[in-house]
Amino acid sequence: MEELTILHTGPLSVNTYILPLAEDTVLIVDPAACSFTGDEDKITGWLREHGRRPAGIFVTHGHFDHITGLGALKRAYPSCPVAIHTDDAQALGSNSVPSQISFLPALGLEGIETALQDVPAADIVFQGGETLDMIYTGGYDEKTRAALSEWKIIHTPGHSKGSCCLYNAGQKKLISGDTFFYRSYGRTDLGGNENEMIHSLALLKKILPPDTTVYPGHDYYGFLLSDGL
Repeated sequence: MEELTILHTGPLSVNTYILPLAEDTVLIVDPAACSFTGDEDKITGWLREHGRRPAGIFVTHGHFDHITGLGALKRAYPSCPVAIHTDDAQALGSNSVPSQISFLPALGLEGIETALQDVPAADIVFQGGETLDMIYTGGYDEKTRAALSEWKIIHTPGHSKGSCCLYNAGQKKLISGDTFFYRSYGRTDLGGNENEMIHSLALLKKILPPDTTVYPGHDYYGFLLSDGL
């Protein structure tokens, strides 16, 4: 079984995940590579180098640091659909820039506005609870569709209203976005909610095996759920 690939991209070193699907197709999760950070070609270059093409792009939530690579990817692969939870869909597209940039000066990232203006709107919105083959429905071969069906979307609001995780039961892997990190969890003061976060963390602990391997949106990855929560 081929392992997923991790690329560190964008202004806050997001863990961008490339999930192998079929022989030459992959799913890209949280692309942040952009001209502002000088790594605009990092994801597209990896795809070219390894002879892969993206079947879809999945966004775990709509915060600026997880989406700045969408423009470059859509220019390179115009038909590749971008999917995000319906509660965070307003974070994508050119109209989202004013809300995205309101807190950037405190982070010293004012110059990233150009990259955010390049972010396209979502092609697909979902509610949570679906498997990926239910939201990515067009033009895939049987092997790609089968691989997509192994990943389930778990809606985990708290960090943002539309925050989601991806879970593969067969592989016991969870891509957690910024819902939680190793012995920590995502901040809730940027459109999130502390009570919702506590509920989401309790849900994950309840429904997932303790030996699930976790891949968060930043920093240390590949730890067991039982060690991280």
